[in-house]
Amino acid sequence: MRNKYIENFENAQISEKNVPDFRAGDTVRLAVTIKEGDKSRVQSYEGVCIALHGTGTGRTMTIRKIGANGIGIERIFPMYTDSISEIKVIRRGRVRRAKLYYLRDLAGKKARIKEIRR
Repeated sequence: MRNKYIENFENAQISEKNVPDFRAGDTVRLAVTIKEGDKSRVQSYEGVCIALHGTGTGRTMTIRKIGANGIGIERIFPMYTDSISEIKVIRRGRVRRAKLYYLRDLAGKKARIKEIRR
């Protein structure tokens, strides 16, 4: 059971952000603000969501992308952080698990996820 004042505060924080509905297996593109010294720029980070954790303002997502030379890169982003200006769902994946950690051991065509056809 959570404190109702904290819950009301979190709901106010969440309502400000526009976050699309996505699950593990979906390919998402994040517009991440990167600060370098006194300058800042927006860089996109696109990858497969392999896990969602937590509730409320503490909700996080683990995004995995394949970098140079086929090396996998995973980053954990807080869902409602100010450094993410946009979340866009690119593809909807058809998976049967909530956590896709098995993708870490797969490479190439075996690491592909089927797309949901609508």
